[in-house]
Amino acid sequence: MKIAALKERHPNETRVAITPDIVKLFIRSKFDICIETKAGLAAGFSDEDYIAAGAKVSKVPLEVIGDADIILKVQPTPIDEKINELSFAKKGALIIGLLLNSEKNLFEAYADKKINAMSLELMPRISKVQHMDVLSSQSNLAGYRAVIEAAYHCLGIFPMLMTSAGTILAKKTLVIGAGVAGLQAIATAKRLGGIVQAYDVRQATKEQVESLGAKFINTHLQDCETKSGYAKAKLDSASVKAQNEILTNAAKNNDIIITTAQIPGKKAPILISKEMIAQMKPGSIIIDLAAGTGGNTELTKADKIVDINGVKIIGYTNFAGLVPNDASRLYAKNLYNVITYAFNDGVLNASDDVIKSMLVTFEGKVVYGL
Repeated sequence: MKIAALKERHPNETRVAITPDIVKLFIRSKFDICIETKAGLAAGFSDEDYIAAGAKVSKVPLEVIGDADIILKVQPTPIDEKINELSFAKKGALIIGLLLNSEKNLFEAYADKKINAMSLELMPRISKVQHMDVLSSQSNLAGYRAVIEAAYHCLGIFPMLMTSAGTILAKKTLVIGAGVAGLQAIATAKRLGGIVQAYDVRQATKEQVESLGAKFINTHLQDCETKSGYAKAKLDSASVKAQNEILTNAAKNNDIIITTAQIPGKKAPILISKEMIAQMKPGSIIIDLAAGTGGNTELTKADKIVDINGVKIIGYTNFAGLVPNDASRLYAKNLYNVITYAFNDGVLNASDDVIKSMLVTFEGKVVYGL
């Protein structure tokens, strides 16, 4: 079977779906690998690295994916791009990537072309597939990078510093959402010497937050966790009121806020209102990791830095892409694990519950949401 990858053409995407070390693993598993020239350059991987690993490198996109059985993506190429896997892929090819938040009608376009597609965001949250979970690996890096970005834009420093000229107080950081990204943000902010608080509607996260040295500030809400482990999409009125009171007070008293709340396949919940932002101190920073799905603040703008009376709201949509070398390595290993799990003797096991849950198009039909 042939596995192929084009250079990523989605705006601001610096990662690559296959790395030289994973090329070697695929070749050992009897796959042929072909990639477009310079596909890994933005992530620090040269064509020579891929060739040395055993991949074929081509300047001709049609040659790369025209006869490919599996096409690996980070994000789908916009439909209006001249060089597009949608145009070049053969009937029955399988495209795998982060497809869920793609442009409207992309799934219908795949189905019309009889292209099968698998969206990695739909990976079930069960222990046996953790080694395939790209959301966890990428969120981990995003949480780290969010704190680094906050430190860069901050007008001061994170740790307390005692000098002959006086004492600098440690920066106070609030992390909203104690999932993978939030926990890594907590750990990174603590390593930098900050004072960290964390908020999550799921009471089960309290122990994890406190194990990292942060203060858990949800003391009023009932538990709001779904059976799948996510936060409930909608809270009752009493919980919403308590949440607003907690976050209003916390926003006023923290220098940095990092928001991470997202709901797979849906718009991110608004947690920080413009009224809360108005009460924050000039020089405060909000890093919104949910900017790609609408944002957790009322004033977030995707891929923009908004300044509201001295409060910066940073809404980059691809924080993992700011550390593309390590992000690509983890992503590519996750994909390798997905493919070796999904295929038996060159045939996609579409009846497997895990695989079935991730398919968005199959055999000419859109199956997402069915």
